[in-house]
Amino acid sequence: MKLKHLSTAVLLASLPLTGAFAAALDRSGQSMSGFLQPGNYFEAGISILDPDVSGKEAGSSTTRRNIGDMAEDYYFPSAVLKLQVADHFSFGLLYDQPFGAKAEYSGNNVFVSNPVTDTILPTDRLTAIRNSTIDSTFNGLSAQDRVGLALQSQGVNLSTPQGQAQYQQTLNAYNNNVPTVKAQIDGGVKQAITNRVDAGIAAANSTLGKGNTKVEVDSQNLAFVFGFQPNQNWNFYAGPVYQTVKGNVSLRGQAYSLYNGYDANIKETSGVGWLAGVAYQIPDIALKTSLTYRSEIDHDVNIDENLSLLSFPALTTVLSGLGVSGSQLAAINSNGKTTITTPQSVNLDFQTGIMANTVAFANVRWVNWKDFSIQPYKFGKVSEAVGPLISRPNGFNLVEYSDDQWSANVGVGRKLNEQWAGNVSVGWDSGAGNPVTTLGPTEGYWNVGLGVQYSPQPNYFIAGGVKYFWLGDAKAQTGAQAGSSDYVAEFSDNHAIAYGMKIGYKF
Repeated sequence: MKLKHLSTAVLLASLPLTGAFAAALDRSGQSMSGFLQPGNYFEAGISILDPDVSGKEAGSSTTRRNIGDMAEDYYFPSAVLKLQVADHFSFGLLYDQPFGAKAEYSGNNVFVSNPVTDTILPTDRLTAIRNSTIDSTFNGLSAQDRVGLALQSQGVNLSTPQGQAQYQQTLNAYNNNVPTVKAQIDGGVKQAITNRVDAGIAAANSTLGKGNTKVEVDSQNLAFVFGFQPNQNWNFYAGPVYQTVKGNVSLRGQAYSLYNGYDANIKETSGVGWLAGVAYQIPDIALKTSLTYRSEIDHDVNIDENLSLLSFPALTTVLSGLGVSGSQLAAINSNGKTTITTPQSVNLDFQTGIMANTVAFANVRWVNWKDFSIQPYKFGKVSEAVGPLISRPNGFNLVEYSDDQWSANVGVGRKLNEQWAGNVSVGWDSGAGNPVTTLGPTEGYWNVGLGVQYSPQPNYFIAGGVKYFWLGDAKAQTGAQAGSSDYVAEFSDNHAIAYGMKIGYKF
């Protein structure tokens, strides 16, 4: 068999599994292989991922409980329609779901609400603020105020002559530092202040969320690709990309302190970007290589946000007392648009014949996650207001990543006979930084894959494959901790299994 036929014989090399558990929110790998097939071509595929991601509380968490599997199963489809409309011109429609996330915590840990122990701030910071508030309130009271408050707490009516006489007598003793009187007055006043502060903290804590932390993000891409082939070797292509994004995020548990009870509903929104690339092939030796760039895509959306702590009646008074300005308080209760920008990426694909009936293939992908972040409007305004309390004066993001993602997949495909072909592959992903967000606590992976393709007739095939992922260990941090070495949990010794199926038809 001539090598030039191998690109069809081992199409399974492009099974939609490459990015099944990639870094950050990367999911499909955004392959261009279907568009680069000869002639008129259609394919449809689906990938299913079964991950297991568990860990343990660590770092700044005051407890060390186990965290059960928080990664949810998910699937994503893909499809390609490619038409060779003329000798030198082609057109394609490419559909995939490039970015996504699905996770939910359960059990008894810092990512699940506990009404008995959850506090609006980490215990050490809350204790410091509590003590400072008690001391500053007490020290701000004059002798007259302290005596008056103490007598009123004892039931003395200061509006009567008898009450005024007792008030003057007690005040004179207090000012003259009579030990028993001073100790009684100061102790009573400080206890009254303490009771009031503790009652306020308890009331604030009672407004925190109930339930567990979970996230689900979905996206869809439809690319309209126009190709120009000046000869049999070169293919230049470009086109617009229409993309939609939607999702839901719920933060619960002590890990998120005052954000315990935050919900964000990202309504489906659309944006437009573009892609461009070039491919080169030498059919006689089954060589084909392509380089594809995909642009960023902006999504402007009014996210429906809710933070249960905002229902605390005295929140404005408390925040004012902690130095939050009036303009910041107004911003917390306002609404505004959020811009979500999905990242730019580059894919490099390569294959070549290495012997009769055998092809080697490789894919390298770069995704610019380092410049990606999500800061919903109200989330951001609250973070700016309370940031100084946790040493983040400029606020913080809901999600961000510290590194770009690099991934590679290499393998060998072989035609076994006229109907059957198979491949083996090895994959690697760098991850997008460590520590990483609690909503996706893994750092890259290694994987191995097996694939098989059955072609009843030369013009169509059915392919299937499986990959096993060794997921990288990671430290998980909240948005308030991002950019630092702080973290709240560790996840290690995790894995995932991906299954894929694809059908292809030449017409």
